[in-house]
Formats: sequence, C-alpha cells, structure tokens
Amino acid sequence: MHWSDVMAQRLAERGETHIVATGITPSGEFHIGHLREILTGDMIARAARRAGMEAELVFVVDNADPLRKVYPFLDPEYETFIGHQLGSIPAPDENGKPDWKRFNEEGWTYGDHFLTPFLEALKLIGVTPRLLPNLEAYQAGKFSHAARVACDDPEAVREIIERVSGRELPTDWFPWQPLDSKGSLDGVNVTGYEYPHVHWTDAHGVDGRSNIEQGEGKLPWRLDWPAKWGFNAITCEPFGKDHGAAGGSYDTGKEIALLFGHEPPAPLTYEWISLRGKGAMSSSSGNTVGPIEALQLVPPEILRFLIANSKPSKAIEFDTGMGLVNLADEYERLCARDFEAELADPDLSRRKRVQIEDAKVALELSVVEEATASVATSVSFRHLALLAQVKPQDEGVWESLRATGTIVDPTPTLKDRLTRMRSWIASEHFPEEMRIHLCSEPDATALGELTEDQRSVLPFLEKALQSAPWTTEGIAEAFKTTATLSETGMRDVYRASYALFMGTERGPRLAPILSNCDQGEMMELVRQATAL
Repeated sequence: MHWSDVMAQRLAERGETHIVATGITPSGEFHIGHLREILTGDMIARAARRAGMEAELVFVVDNADPLRKVYPFLDPEYETFIGHQLGSIPAPDENGKPDWKRFNEEGWTYGDHFLTPFLEALKLIGVTPRLLPNLEAYQAGKFSHAARVACDDPEAVREIIERVSGRELPTDWFPWQPLDSKGSLDGVNVTGYEYPHVHWTDAHGVDGRSNIEQGEGKLPWRLDWPAKWGFNAITCEPFGKDHGAAGGSYDTGKEIALLFGHEPPAPLTYEWISLRGKGAMSSSSGNTVGPIEALQLVPPEILRFLIANSKPSKAIEFDTGMGLVNLADEYERLCARDFEAELADPDLSRRKRVQIEDAKVALELSVVEEATASVATSVSFRHLALLAQVKPQDEGVWESLRATGTIVDPTPTLKDRLTRMRSWIASEHFPEEMRIHLCSEPDATALGELTEDQRSVLPFLEKALQSAPWTTEGIAEAFKTTATLSETGMRDVYRASYALFMGTERGPRLAPILSNCDQGEMMELVRQATAL
C-alpha cells in the first residue's frame, strides 16, 4: 500500500471529515525542501478523498513568528526589527532595505514578500490550500482559550515540557511572550498576570501589559502548535524529523493539546530534501533551489513524482543534473505502462503486486490536476535534451521527431517540456556530461593533439559516413567500418571523432547527436578536417 493510502486508512479510523495541515515560517525564500511538506499534505488529502472521505488541505502561515536575525540578503537596517513579527514589518526591496512605501500604502509585509511567489509555484504544481495566517488568528482572539489555559496554570505546562523533552525551563519562563514597547518579542520580562492581561517590563525599562485576547504577543512554539490544532480542527499534519524526534515538539504537543481540550492530529514525519553535493537546503545560508527556479527546469508532474515516489521516511537528494534526467525518464517509463494489465496477471507475486500498486499510485499523485491520467510524451528527457541542443528552433525538434515516427504533432505537454528543457540547458544545473558543443569548423588545437594513428582515421571516416544512412544506427555502423578500413581500434576512431565534431576527447554518444544534425554541414566539417 502506498504511504498516502496508509495515512488515509489511519484517518478513516478517526472519522469521515479531515483537515490536513502544513505550515511554514516565511522568514526567507522558500525552496523545494519546503515542497516536501506541502506536497506530502496534498497527497494525503488526495488519498483521503479517493477513499471516500472529505479532506481539505490548509496552509498555516507562521507570520506571527519573529525575525530572528539579519540574514545575508537583508540590509543592516533590519537589525531594528529583530524580534518583531514577520507579518508586522516591511518587506525588503530589491536592495534588501525595508520597503516602507509599499508597507504604508499596501500593507505589504515581510511575510507577504516571501510567501506570495511560493503560493504561485504551488498553483503550478496543483496545490491550492486554504491559507491560515497565524498573526491574524492571534489578533482575532483565536488563541485566547489556549493562552488562558496555559497562563492560568503555567506549572502544568512546565511539567509537561520538562518531563517529555527532558530539558529544564528557566525559572522565569512564562507561557506567553508579550510584545514590548517597540513591538518586539525579545527581552521582555513577565511581572504578573490576571486574565486577559500579562504584565511586563521590557529591555528599554518600559512597563506595560499585553492583552492575550487581542494577540498582543504569542505563545511559545511548543504551545502555539498544539493550540492551532484545536481551533483549526486539524486532524492530520506531516512535519519534519526535527519535530518528530523523541521529546520533540510533537511529543510535548500531544499532551499540551489534551490540556487545551482537544485531540492531537495524526502525524507523519518526513525526512529532509538536500541538494546533491551541498547538503540540507537552508534559506538563511543560501543553499537552495527555489520552487519557481525548479519549475523553470522541471515539469510540475516530475516534481510531484519526486515526492510521491519516495517514502516520507527516506531522505531525498535533489540532483539537478543526471539525477533529474533519470527521474524524468523513470516517470516517462511509468506513464507508458499498462498497470491494469500487469495487475491482472494471476501469477503475480505479492511483492511484485505491491511494487506495481505503489508505482501506479505514485503516478496518479504526480498529475497536477486531481483525477486526471498521466500521459506519456513518447520522448525521453535524455533525447529531448539532445534535440534541444542541436536544434535551436522548436520546429526543428518537431521535424526530427516526426521523421523518426515518434510523434505526429507535438502535444501541449511536450511543448511545455521543451520550453523548460531549454531553460535547464541554459542554467548552471545542466550536467556537463550531457552538454553538446558541436564544432562549426575544424578545431586545430583538438585535432593537433591526436596521435598519428588517430589522424589517419579521418579519411576513412569520411568515406564510411558518405555511404552510411544518416541515422543513429547507420552512423554507429560507420564508426565500426572506419575501424576496419583504417585497421585501428574503436578507441582511436572515437578519439578522432570527438576531436573532429566536438573539439574534445570524449562526450555524449556521438551517433544520436550527429543523426539529428544537418548531414551536409557535418560532412563538410569532415572534409575540411581531412584536408588539414
């Protein structure tokens, strides 16, 4: 059973109506590591609906969280906003400075600045959650019940956190963080409490009081999270392994939720996504690939497939090079399979049946529009990458595919894929081992590095290519013929051929590349090189 169906089965035991929550703090640029959480939630909701339940995906925007430091992309002016809530401070402009004009005229906040492009990316991958802004929830008094329970009996909350987490809280800890006289959550000392006011003294020597019914502050994270489960009626939430660790915020949250008077949601812990060769993604360190950037390279269904085809407990290494090629080609192969026919085989082993069913569901969850079918494009990512490099105009790509009988006319999906392919090729992420540099004239330096035996190959190569069909198979056969005629090994033939056509010692497979190039131009290149 696919992991999403396992979760749907667990939810069915709890009832027929569900709210699946995801949530992220908009402190910096979102990256595809964040997509794992929201796509995991989206896929659980889809699986629940497929099982006959009502299920809605919500996205909790943690814009009541404070700015914790001046990140590298921010101007030093943001030093004055440390501790201020992300939904109450101005967004950075193109220079990283506070954009006061837009903040005052449009209410455009720091949180809006980073959240909006992420939401646009989510639409492109078929995810349209209901938004639950946390700061607005505080200001509307939605946290007031949980805040009153905690503030009325702080020792009960302290006991749960210290016992479950195994760490000791400071003696002056209090379950409400008031906003100080400057609007910061940092450096505030609680001096008293009588509902609904928490009294405080701040680092500036100012005394004041915070009204918890009006959201003049917030709950600490370990209380904030379980409080949201209650008034948002959340029944399921996926979260990262840091929250799911023993004694972590979910473990304390389960007990605190009961103290607040509601059940905790069904959990699903997921591993993180890292960038190949660079480690875990981090907005603050700049080690990211953003969703919009990723979608310029990768069709949305491939990004969905990356998550759907990986068990949540398995770490994902996002490879924008050859790993992406292999992932996309695997997706194409799955699209071309007839799963119903495979599952109808009476001799199918249980293990094989599970593998087929998992692949079938992963493919279903990869489509952007729910309940639509995945359709193969008949063109592998690898082959499309080749054509996009040797055919500068799109029509040249379609003509090549028509000539081989691969397509009659390009589908909208295939056109979209070619557009993204050209962006990928133009980016730093395209793998060098697939990059094609064809010579327009003989490269004297590369040819000069050939041995005498390798140079002697060229006249025979010209002869073999002249009489060969201009197809992948025909050109590959011409290379073998060249080795026979020149009485040299295939290694020398290929060494000479790469120097001739690409000005390199080695590269991608030559025969399929040349077969998609203009035969006249390639033969003229051979003749010029032979004459040197």
